[in-house]
Amino acid sequence: MARFDEVKATFWGEGLYGVQPSLTDEVVRDAERRLGVRLPASLLEVLRVQNGGLVAESWNAFPTVAPTSWSEDHVPLDALMGIGRRDGQLSLLDSAYLVGEWGLPSPLVLLSGDGHWWIALDYRARGEHGEPSVTWFDAENGTELPLAADFRTFVQELVAADSFDTDG
Repeated sequence: MARFDEVKATFWGEGLYGVQPSLTDEVVRDAERRLGVRLPASLLEVLRVQNGGLVAESWNAFPTVAPTSWSEDHVPLDALMGIGRRDGQLSLLDSAYLVGEWGLPSPLVLLSGDGHWWIALDYRARGEHGEPSVTWFDAENGTELPLAADFRTFVQELVAADSFDTDG
């Protein structure tokens, strides 16, 4: 397992896709008010380096203990949404709309996904002000798979997608 600070320092990939304006304390307070939750400090640490965007190839997959519709042994994390309202780009602030649109449980804050699947901060067990777990949701078949007890652990367990045997 990688150390959190090591992953944080090399987490972001190249390009501006999904990048929101730099994160400020005011933006965080507004986002937490709008979302109705306390965001994990570890997530905010990552977003203070870069506020959303493509994930570096070294950290773009999470190994799973059970198969999903994506793969037998992992789920993708090609991008992580930031906090903001840049035109044409999804953000954590879109979570309530997307949760309703895709029939997901609540309260969640969506971190990454394409509509058919999502990786989310899951506040159901610990409440809106507790430390959320990280869960995979498959909107197509209505399944979910717990990934990590918290966001920090999730980040520390990320690996490169090309480390998995995709030839079957």
